[in-house]
Amino acid sequence: MYHLTEETDDDWWEVEALYDLCFAPGREALSSYRLRDEVAPVASLSLVARDADGILAGAIRYWPIRIVEEGQDHAALLLGPVAVHPTRQGEGLGGLLIRESLARAQALGLTRVMLVGDAPYYARFGFTRLDGIKMPPPTNPERVLGYDVARGAWHGVKGVVTRVTTPITAGA
Repeated sequence: MYHLTEETDDDWWEVEALYDLCFAPGREALSSYRLRDEVAPVASLSLVARDADGILAGAIRYWPIRIVEEGQDHAALLLGPVAVHPTRQGEGLGGLLIRESLARAQALGLTRVMLVGDAPYYARFGFTRLDGIKMPPPTNPERVLGYDVARGAWHGVKGVVTRVTTPITAGA
């Protein structure tokens, strides 16, 4: 049994250590990290999972982004990273973090989420490939996936993903 709570400032370094453990060295060199530079994660969707003893077992973060093309500007959320401690993998905790955070996004009236990841894994949560969405290079376009929090939210959206520094509000 895990207890999910919003990540706090006190959790920050412990979560960073988990990400370092779960991902390859140099993870911060990925193009998705350029979208996170000097940007605060979306607090209400960035969750930590702790066991009954209070030990960190998993974490997920979301970041505000924009998709811009020819005067069109669409708000979205960038999911990631999501990590589960290696000793807790295979228990469904990653799926729990994803489903719970997407439900919270819907409750907040947010409309679209994207990520860079493996389509076969994320398809089980409703993510599909986004055509016409360009992440900063060298991102593989086959790994750019989206989720409609609100039905049809990605319909007709195309452009370049850019970083923002303003907080995401309902209706994004």
